[in-house]
Amino acid sequence: MSQKRATFITTGGVILLLFSITVFLFPSLTKVTYSRELLSSEESTVVEPATITHLPTPEPLKALYMTSCVAATPSWRTSLKELIETTELNAVVIDIKDYTGTISFPNDFPKGTLQRGCVVSDLKDFVAELHQSNIYVIGRISVFQDLSYTQVFPELAVKSMSTGGVWKDHKGISFIDVGAKPYWDYIINISKASYALGFDELNYDYVRYPSDGNMQDANYAWMTASSTRAEMLESFFSYLHGNLKDSGVKMSVDIFGMTTTMTTDMGIGQVLEKALPYFDYVAPMVYPSHYPNGWNGFANPAEYPYEVIKTSMSQGREREIALNIANGLATTTPSKLRPWLQDFNLGATYDTTKVRAQMQATYDVGLTSWMLWSAANKYTKEALLSE
Repeated sequence: MSQKRATFITTGGVILLLFSITVFLFPSLTKVTYSRELLSSEESTVVEPATITHLPTPEPLKALYMTSCVAATPSWRTSLKELIETTELNAVVIDIKDYTGTISFPNDFPKGTLQRGCVVSDLKDFVAELHQSNIYVIGRISVFQDLSYTQVFPELAVKSMSTGGVWKDHKGISFIDVGAKPYWDYIINISKASYALGFDELNYDYVRYPSDGNMQDANYAWMTASSTRAEMLESFFSYLHGNLKDSGVKMSVDIFGMTTTMTTDMGIGQVLEKALPYFDYVAPMVYPSHYPNGWNGFANPAEYPYEVIKTSMSQGREREIALNIANGLATTTPSKLRPWLQDFNLGATYDTTKVRAQMQATYDVGLTSWMLWSAANKYTKEALLSE
């Protein structure tokens, strides 16, 4: 926001007189603009020091992932910014809300004591800095996996049948019940606040039912009796889309890699065709190391990055085209699929050859964009082409 100031070289009453005349005759010279920024479930009026801008989605998009803790560390975030600036990368995915429930920008949202993530005090300024380098900024929101919110609002959590308390998986992580609609509004509020900070796109992760733990003990009290898990999750997708479609923000969703080759919801509620209509982009996490041994005939899928990505994304693309045809869209409709690729060692050592193999498989399927995942935020620079 701009505010024009006039400087008067005078004293006392002359200053007051001239200022009053200026306000009366030229109000625009002294106008202060206010905007609303949603930082909690209640609206608050704040003065914005700068205009928020948003970048269009690059085509192709090539991104890396940055944790909120790295974003809060000036030296580390600067090195990753330089990596983007000097290679084919043109986008970054930064945590807005991680699995602990920690929101990475200062806020007034309800907080439990289990938050373990980092808050980036200058996140808005950092987003603006990335924009100055023409870097597209995506904000990652971990949705139903949330240690903090289940602590503050246990009535919204997946419950334990045996104890009546909050259910936890093998790692001690708790989940919000997918059907808990009050939580949906919380996610909407976080989304609006994030877009107001300058994020160009919002990426929703952990949009699923839990999968690791004593599943026989899990009780979903918020599930509608007549709905399946896939239908409940689709209701959330529809609600999210309906409340944000007019905001201008781009939306993407992360789904298990095997959703492209499996037609069932695998018990977690995710079905490719039920996600595609509600998002601008759908990101299957096709990390070869996450496929079970023996999948598609591979003793260790992690050793076959090209084949895993090629098979998974080609089947996903075929299903997307079939859905487009069923909805009356042309077969040439641009794909929404944008895979997450592996750049970490698990199941095999992921060197330049293996990382590039995944990119090539993506291109050979006819897709153009991808995102690199490394939880440690250490990336194989040699796998990236120079700018």
